Amino acid sequence: MQSLPEDYSITRSARDEIPALIAIDLAAGGLFADTGLLSEEALADHVPEDVFEHALEGNDLLVARTPKGQPVGFALTSQRGGTLYLDQISVHPDHGRKGLGRALIARVADEARTRKLRCITLSTFRNLAWNGPYYRSLGFREIPKAKMADWMLDLERVQAASLDVSQRCFMIRRVKWL
Repeated sequence: MQSLPEDYSITRSARDEIPALIAIDLAAGGLFADTGLLSEEALADHVPEDVFEHALEGNDLLVARTPKGQPVGFALTSQRGGTLYLDQISVHPDHGRKGLGRALIARVADEARTRKLRCITLSTFRNLAWNGPYYRSLGFREIPKAKMADWMLDLERVQAASLDVSQRCFMIRRVKWL
């Protein structure tokens, strides 16, 4: 498993932490401000509170914490098409570049194994350094459009309302079974 920075931890979330998770998502989203890939409206957007609440109910929300237990990152997942889909991963920029994202993805892989799922999938910007290239470094590979599942095509249509989907791709990573 990917090691965490000293004294950081990854646990499940609690309902009263949702406002902190929204703040983390907004701060992490700010990294896109100078890319031109998101509209002003999309930059001001975040994972809705009801989505976090639903994720809590389904054990689909992992939280990275400081040594004092403060949430500084999260991974939000859902089961889609027989895979564990990484809906959103966000790490507060003040805690970025410490390996928290890698550790969260390692925990998502553990969760996929626990659920007897063989793959993790995600949708991301293809060429943005902390998106496509980053996920490739973690063993994800791009899924050609012709091989995308129907649920992926449906999700891409939804994304097209606020994102330039020509700049995005779906990726997959097999989960190694122990």
